[in-house]
Amino acid sequence: MVFEGSSAAISHTGKVRSNNQDSGYSGANLFAVADGMGGHAGGDVASSIAIQRLEPLDQAFTSTEDAQASLQAAATTAAADLIRAAKERPELAGLGTTVSAIIMVDEYAVIGHIGDSRIYLYRDDALTQITADHTFVQRLVDSGRITPEEARYHPRRSVLMRVLSDMDSDPELDMFVMPTMPGDRWLLCSDGLSGVVDEAHMLKAMRLGMAPGRTADNLLKQALDGGAPDNVTIVIVDVGGQHPLSSGTPTIVGSASNPTGVIVPPVRPARPSWLHPVRQAANEPSHFEPAAEYLEELIEEDRRRARRRRLGWIAGMLVVLAMLAIAAFAAYSWTQTRYFIGADDDSVVIFQGVQQNLGPITLSTPLTDTEILLADLPPYQRTSVERTITARSLADAEAIVERLRVGADANIIDQTPLPTPLPTETPAGGTP
Repeated sequence: MVFEGSSAAISHTGKVRSNNQDSGYSGANLFAVADGMGGHAGGDVASSIAIQRLEPLDQAFTSTEDAQASLQAAATTAAADLIRAAKERPELAGLGTTVSAIIMVDEYAVIGHIGDSRIYLYRDDALTQITADHTFVQRLVDSGRITPEEARYHPRRSVLMRVLSDMDSDPELDMFVMPTMPGDRWLLCSDGLSGVVDEAHMLKAMRLGMAPGRTADNLLKQALDGGAPDNVTIVIVDVGGQHPLSSGTPTIVGSASNPTGVIVPPVRPARPSWLHPVRQAANEPSHFEPAAEYLEELIEEDRRRARRRRLGWIAGMLVVLAMLAIAAFAAYSWTQTRYFIGADDDSVVIFQGVQQNLGPITLSTPLTDTEILLADLPPYQRTSVERTITARSLADAEAIVERLRVGADANIIDQTPLPTPLPTETPAGGTP
């Protein structure tokens, strides 16, 4: 069930952080998420500035080219605002924000993206990530050095390679245009959602067919249930092909929803944090944009981590192989404490080991040839020997052999014909 032309936006501080540095916008034709960075106040200001500069783009554009140009211009203006804010208020130095935005133009979606917030498209019962993260770990994934699953838990997963910040007056956004189709559902989110809820659970929520608002609530609950260590912002929009201009009131969430602007708290003396390490970490920047020399250091660090991981894997395999070898040796040693009586060619033999074999590996060897011929045994004993007779010990095996020997001797006697008596001579003319 899809609700044509409907949308929703929601933002939550999360379970760890003390303030919300995210901002979100859901309007008539513009939908955006911004995830701020830069400390306790810088992130709030950065994401708010980005949304404020994007808000005028919530209009009906005549072409996708105009929408793209306006989106890039708004990002450049926002970057200039961030640079100016950092100069006027030194406590905000280093502030920045991700931006992931969609402008609907007729039957097309104009997409602009920078940072690690994400845009997904749910279409034909499949969820597809449309944007690529501008992060250090994504470069590692693209180069094949780590897997996407490893990237989710990489210690440097928050290192951003591109971001809207006070360090770059000409930000480079990923810009592209995609056609929309009836039944499309677009999901924009900060990494507070994508870093906790995987795509399989996002897809499951989409398949429920609920309205955008209820779907957003469902996804937020999953993020909170998963610990929500970061702010969570979600924007969902359903379209039905050509997107009509709506006159509804836009929804603004997160720090950008503060009508009086973001209030920067006074700088307080540092206090010991050993009593509340989690809370202190929550107030640290959620992202970090590295300098060039720091990036080289990160690459070398990742190489060392890869080497340690490789050595650990090899050591683990050696330990497993050693354990398997020990177990195999112990199992083989146990088999050599077993005995059984069987046939070898035409005689009865005591074997050491067990009757079973492991492929080409024989678990028994001939120990004693008793020199009792199978042909000398009674039929029932010969059948038993051919099927093998299990013995509890070597002494037990020897006792069984003695019984077989007795049986063979008796069978030989039974099968020996009696001698024919000689004829008695009768004297001539008389009785003997």
